[in-house]
Amino acid sequence: MPHTDLTAITGRLAAVRETMARQRIDALLVPSADPHLSEYLPPRWQGREWLSGFTGSVGTLIITADFAGVWTDARYWTQAENELAGTGIALMKIPSGASTLYVDWLADTLQPGQVVATDGAVLGLAIARLLEQKLARRDIVLHTETDVLDAVWHGRPGLPVEPVFELPAPYAALPRAEKLAALRAAMASHGATHHVISTLDDIAWLLNLRGADVPFNPVFVAHAVIGPARATLFVAQHKIPAPLAQALAADAVDIVAYEGFTAALGSLPDSAAVLLDPRRVTDGTRQALPAGITVLEAINPTTVAKAQKSGDEAQHVRATMEHDGAALCEFLCWLDAELADPARAPLTEVALAERLTQARARRPHFISPSFGTIAGFNANGAIMHYRAKPADCAVVAGDGLLLIDSGGQYLGGTTDVTRVVPVGAVSAAQRRDFTLVLKGLIALSSARFPHGVKSPMLDAIARAPLWAEGIDFGHGTGHGVGFFLNVHEGPQSISPSTMPEAQTAMLPGMITSIEPGVYRPGQWGIRIENLVLNVRAGDTEFGAFLQFETLTLCPIDTRCIAPGLLRDDERQWLNDYHAQVRTRLAPLLDGDALAWLYTRTEAL
Repeated sequence: MPHTDLTAITGRLAAVRETMARQRIDALLVPSADPHLSEYLPPRWQGREWLSGFTGSVGTLIITADFAGVWTDARYWTQAENELAGTGIALMKIPSGASTLYVDWLADTLQPGQVVATDGAVLGLAIARLLEQKLARRDIVLHTETDVLDAVWHGRPGLPVEPVFELPAPYAALPRAEKLAALRAAMASHGATHHVISTLDDIAWLLNLRGADVPFNPVFVAHAVIGPARATLFVAQHKIPAPLAQALAADAVDIVAYEGFTAALGSLPDSAAVLLDPRRVTDGTRQALPAGITVLEAINPTTVAKAQKSGDEAQHVRATMEHDGAALCEFLCWLDAELADPARAPLTEVALAERLTQARARRPHFISPSFGTIAGFNANGAIMHYRAKPADCAVVAGDGLLLIDSGGQYLGGTTDVTRVVPVGAVSAAQRRDFTLVLKGLIALSSARFPHGVKSPMLDAIARAPLWAEGIDFGHGTGHGVGFFLNVHEGPQSISPSTMPEAQTAMLPGMITSIEPGVYRPGQWGIRIENLVLNVRAGDTEFGAFLQFETLTLCPIDTRCIAPGLLRDDERQWLNDYHAQVRTRLAPLLDGDALAWLYTRTEAL
């Protein structure tokens, strides 16, 4: 069992079961969530990982007196099998991270009158309603008022303490007051007097603030309530420097202690009409509102507004992509030279990830990686969310494919890019897989589509070349990306597991990834990923159309391609892309890196 302290896990599970028995709890549900429903969690709320040893970012743990299991999707199955081995915790495979099969398991497994407990403060409202509905049909009781972890997690981390800072000019495209005014107009259209926001990236975007409370995401732990004339930011007050507090006050934003959020909700007047997003607040937040208050439910207006980058933001992202691409070229040039040197020291996956971060750190306005770099050689590349660890990571040597998925947080934008590098000899089967993935990338990158088309409907375009060969992959084709914010943001999602609802519409200014892949367990993994921007493609008699502008600038390694599988138009797309990469990155490179760029962007 390479990653888990089995004795610690066994002891924690025993302590939990003892507490459950005392409190007459028959099943404990521990989601991967915090009070803000974040993807990446501050240490205080990493309870599922602490209890199970499973480190993936998506998973739900259920514990009963004689069973424990983690429900997670195909991206994490191999990782979960490794990390859960020997713990007595079962891996429960589900089709996607959005699956609620664990709810069905609870309803089918427990008996009438038994009790399911979970912490409502971190349980999404939409999931809480589904749980309550399905359990009630079987007369199973749901308790959401107890945080069992507090009773057993000795030395549990406290709240993050990093300071909050203002997003500096020129990167804050719209003033805070203008964003607040637009939000209040959207609230009025719903008939709302107040709006509750708990998602950290929405709050950071709305107030032009950033922080460092969540790994890889420049956000800070806070809630916000927007009223008719003033807004209240609930945040640890020591995190707000005095000059920033004055600037916020000038825009009618009051600072209140983070712990005061629940009480403030309870004190809202009966005349208030509160807008909240049931997918972006917790059950605890909803329960804190006065019983007789008017509650209006709709997607956070800020979620849609922040997804549509302004012209200025798009320009900042383009400039950021040039520097990010130049950093990647310097790294890949170095990597090629190392791989060609028979006298070199062994290269590990961990060392490569560190070297890539160092290359980015030399670029202007770099803040941090946008997620933990995935560097997976051969079989490790087939683990979709692989995370190399120093104790047991692979040495990159011999023949095969090296998958590198990485990104950066810069003041001018957020990047996310995946490339595959040949190591030694590349087999015909690997070239075929690589080329099919490339064909999927090109197919979707070249698409035109109606303004407002539901984003999940685009997923099949990227899969079609793979499906034609009987191949598929177990993750979505694309996710939204923030502007110096979360590397995964909504509301758009190019994925078969996302319902094609109105809020998933593709709109101008959205930035989305395109990342098809092929994963052969125990052999290799291939993924090619670019970020794209929705831009207008003109109007026809059938309405307005959009197309993608490719933002990512980094050569796609032609040494891995089977040229005979490419059509002429696909070859032309790749040549045009490489010509753009060469033109825009050459001024930022010199010496060996510049020569490497010219070699890797030669036309097919």
